[in-house]
Amino acid sequence: MPGNPSPLTKEALFARLAEGHAARVTVVTPNRRLAQILKSEFDAFQFANGRAVWEDTDVLPFGAFVERLYEDALYSEIASDLPALLAPAQEREIWESILEGSGLLSASRAAAQAMDAWRLAHAWRIEGALDRFAGNEDHEAFAGWSRRYLEGAAGDIDAARLPDAVARLLPERALRRPATLVAYAFDLLPPQTRDFFAACATNAIEVRRCGPQRAGSGPSRASFKSPREELEAAARWARARLEAGAKRIGVVVPDLGERRKEVVRTLSRVMHPGHQLPGRPKTPLAFNVSLGLPLPDYPLVRAALSMLRLACGEIAFPEASGLIRSPFLGGAESEMARRARLDTELRKKLPARLTLAKLIGEVKHCPALRSILEAVISVSRAIPSDSRSPREWAQHFSALLDAAGFPGERALDADEFQARAKFREVLEELARLERVAGKISRDKAFAKLERQCAETLFQPETAEAPVQVLGILESAGLDFDCLWVSGLTEEAWPLAARHNPFLPVALQKKAGIPEASAETSLALDRRITQDWMGAAPEVVFSHPLQEGDRELLPSPLIAGVPESAVEIPDFPSWRDWIFGARRMESITDEKAPPVAFARVRGGTRVLADQAACPFRAFARWRLAAEGLEEPAAGPDAMARGRLLHELMRRLWSEAKTREALERDLEAAIARAAAAAAKEAGLEGRFAELERARLGRLAREWLEVERERGAFEVVSLEESREIRVANLVFSGRIDRMDRLPDGSHVLIDYKTGSRLSPQLWLGERPDEPQLPLYALSAKEEIGAVAFARLKTGAMRFMGFSRRDGLVPGVKAAGSWQGLFASWREALESLARGYAMGDARVDPKRGLETCRNCGLRALCRVHERLSPLSVDLKEDFGESEGAT
Repeated sequence: MPGNPSPLTKEALFARLAEGHAARVTVVTPNRRLAQILKSEFDAFQFANGRAVWEDTDVLPFGAFVERLYEDALYSEIASDLPALLAPAQEREIWESILEGSGLLSASRAAAQAMDAWRLAHAWRIEGALDRFAGNEDHEAFAGWSRRYLEGAAGDIDAARLPDAVARLLPERALRRPATLVAYAFDLLPPQTRDFFAACATNAIEVRRCGPQRAGSGPSRASFKSPREELEAAARWARARLEAGAKRIGVVVPDLGERRKEVVRTLSRVMHPGHQLPGRPKTPLAFNVSLGLPLPDYPLVRAALSMLRLACGEIAFPEASGLIRSPFLGGAESEMARRARLDTELRKKLPARLTLAKLIGEVKHCPALRSILEAVISVSRAIPSDSRSPREWAQHFSALLDAAGFPGERALDADEFQARAKFREVLEELARLERVAGKISRDKAFAKLERQCAETLFQPETAEAPVQVLGILESAGLDFDCLWVSGLTEEAWPLAARHNPFLPVALQKKAGIPEASAETSLALDRRITQDWMGAAPEVVFSHPLQEGDRELLPSPLIAGVPESAVEIPDFPSWRDWIFGARRMESITDEKAPPVAFARVRGGTRVLADQAACPFRAFARWRLAAEGLEEPAAGPDAMARGRLLHELMRRLWSEAKTREALERDLEAAIARAAAAAAKEAGLEGRFAELERARLGRLAREWLEVERERGAFEVVSLEESREIRVANLVFSGRIDRMDRLPDGSHVLIDYKTGSRLSPQLWLGERPDEPQLPLYALSAKEEIGAVAFARLKTGAMRFMGFSRRDGLVPGVKAAGSWQGLFASWREALESLARGYAMGDARVDPKRGLETCRNCGLRALCRVHERLSPLSVDLKEDFGESEGAT
């Protein structure tokens, strides 16, 4: 610091600030969060001293202070001589334009690193040595890019060079210079910042240092079995300290970016049980997470980008589904129920990807939605998609959103309002690219908008929270009533050196950039650790002992801290509160009313579902419940099954007998494949590919059929009524062959890889269709068989009355005994269904539930302990689900 004057204490600083604007004291901090917290602490200081009203204090980040001085000069008589200040997006655009032809795999990512290298080079005064200092090809390339960047900037200035430019302007009277400039918590002072403070001192500005007061307490160390248990303990500790009266509680999570959702979920569960229950009023949380989310993670911005993406091309159906149900489109409130029903209908008919025109054509019974979509497509077509300026595209995107009724009918809440404002700022940044970029296509303009949103971390402003969850850098310079620093394993702390690849490592080390080498990085992390130790009267360092199968060791920077037990009370969860209240009512819901009619809907599939899980059969065929479908890219498994059935029906309609297989059937195969593809509605190149695939499959299957003896196909896709236990089911027999001895073979086409005749056996057979057909047939049945139509594994498998009837089909031990066991099992299933058996009883546990779309209805997961089963693995739930 210039002249190295004695530092101010925080009390002395607050006393100076309490004098008001007349004292002309400005405080600068290394980051925005520290400035906000310091202002909050000053307000608490004033309130504690009995003040009811006081002047707002001038505390702001260093970069914002420099920009304010620059803006003062812009509104003075010297404005004409000043260079224009480039916005970060404009800087990025210039770097990208330079790197686009460099052959790099990702010009955008390299541009971001180049911007960082440019900032470091000026902050640490090494920009002049780039051309003279020997380096590798990357360093030489960056030196060349830097020269081209200055040419592309065309005399404009950027944030990296602004402090030097403003330092030269300090003698100007137009600048509102403070009498005293206080640098608060600047532990690390790059040469550029130090030179700026020196220039301030030269121009009659008193420059003083100040920092947080350190408590000097002895920290403790705690270890936990896993990172999850560690985070849970930190949350319970924070709640206990809050209830004990602590006003400022800090929880540091080193990998906060990766664990943000887990952190929010854990603290919400511990500190606000029941906070996310439907119908609960939205109240302020007791904690605040310092790290924001990417802007598209906010539903309002995600809906806006989806609408623009749909207007510019095509989108995947899940994204279109979310857009249809979004509350941020015009008419969303009045058509809420209609749009929900529309979504379920469109899932059955729309392709995996769709355009705006395709969507409009399918929108029925939602006039407001159709109206806004037609308005969007009208606006979209009004402007040609050729190259235009970024400003024109930004205006066009705004017009598209206006046509869509964005952001909807209902009033926005505080978070949504701020997210909308931030999105507008990003649109404005896109428009400002006009200064440095030429005309671009619509797709490129939208890609830039998407990237800017994705790279913008945003967190709505909320009321001050007593518990602050911070990353490592955000915790620097802060003091607390109590502090918990988690995750301090030897792998996580100290941080590994991360030098910028575009600057010579030796040059970075010589300049003293902390991240450039292991030694300087270790020194910085050791200093941060020391600051943590004195940041609060109570400090807890913690680390997990194991992560998965890996054993973890504590960081060497805290290994000397004595390990001791930390008082961590156990707070009940919302579920514990419910059970603790003992207001429980037990209702037997396993029994539904008996079936009222003999004829049941669902066909033979009813008994298959009854065998898999009685509740599944009840929900599907009596309640008509079904999971939401999702269009697949191309035919899904069910559609492919229908293709195969149609192929076989068409083929055997022509072939009919074993003797026909000796003829040339290529024409018949081609006709059958073409008819099946047409029946499925396939067109173009995709239909051509399917015809070829079906043809190969048919030829391979006919080779299996040629191994059989004489037979005649007497039935194809024949519908029949089947009576079991006074119930009437409808069925469709894939195929029935008659053998020379007069007996018949029932054949069921399947494509699965786990086929086996064992699926017909047991009290709850998985595939009861063929046994049902065999029991109800008027014909004499000599064999039942699966026809496995799987390329490379085609074969018959099943049971027969005697060996040799069908290749690969073995004789049952007792043909009559097999039929008797089938009859007993199927009648038992039919009686259970008829009498209303609706138990949640999956035959193979979670394996049966894996592909069932009714889990939200039966709530089978509530029968399981979350400690004994990995619900994410078994049910496919996402990491961020709550």
